[in-house]
Amino acid sequence: MTENKIDVLMRRILDATGISSQSELAKELEINRSGITHARNNNKIPDKWIVKLYRKFGFNPQWIETGIGNVFIHTQSANDIEFKYIPKVAARLSAGTGSFDCEENITDYLSFPTKWLSGKGSANSMVAMEVFGQSMEPMIKEGDTVLIDQSQNNILAGAIYAVGVEDTILIKRLEKHPNKLVLCSDNRDYEPIYLLKEEMEKVRIIGKVIWSCREYR
Repeated sequence: MTENKIDVLMRRILDATGISSQSELAKELEINRSGITHARNNNKIPDKWIVKLYRKFGFNPQWIETGIGNVFIHTQSANDIEFKYIPKVAARLSAGTGSFDCEENITDYLSFPTKWLSGKGSANSMVAMEVFGQSMEPMIKEGDTVLIDQSQNNILAGAIYAVGVEDTILIKRLEKHPNKLVLCSDNRDYEPIYLLKEEMEKVRIIGKVIWSCREYR
C-alpha cells in the first residue's frame, strides 16, 4: 500500500528541522490542525505549503514534493542563494475589459537569479501571472507571463501595475491626476479608464510589473 504523502512529508520535515508534531507543523504553516488532516485525506501536499516551507526554511520545492534533490536551496544566508523560485498562479491579468479568474492556486515555479531579483525589489513578495487580452500590445501581448512585485504598490507615474478593480484584475499603466486615477493602455484601440476619487476606494494596487516574457510557438 502506498504511504500517505503528508506522512512522508512529516518525516522529511522532522529530519530536516526538528518539527515533531502535527501541531508544530500547522504552526509553521500558519494553518489550523484540521488543514493538515484535510491534506492527509486528499493525499496531496498543498501548493501553499510548498511556498511557506521554501520561504521559511529555504527548502528545495522539488525535495518538499518528492524527497528528490538537495534539501535546501542554500546552506548559509539568503544572499548565498544562486537562484530563487517565484510561484506562478492560476489567476490571469486582464489586458482588456477584465478577468474574473482570480484563483490563487500555484501552477508552476519560475527560477530567477537571486542577484537580479534583489535589484528589482522584494523577491518574497513576487508572483508571476499570465496576461489575457490585447490592450497592452505591442509591449505586452496576450499569453505573456509577467512578474509582479506586490511590495511595490506606491504609484510611479507611467509604470505598469497589476490593479484590482472590484472583482477584476487588470494590467495597466497608471497616471495620477488631481482627484482621479487613470488606467492607460499601450494599445490605442483601448480608451483610458478614468476613476474618480470616490471610485478609487474600490481600487487595489496589487503590485508593480517588473518583468515579462513571451513563449513562442
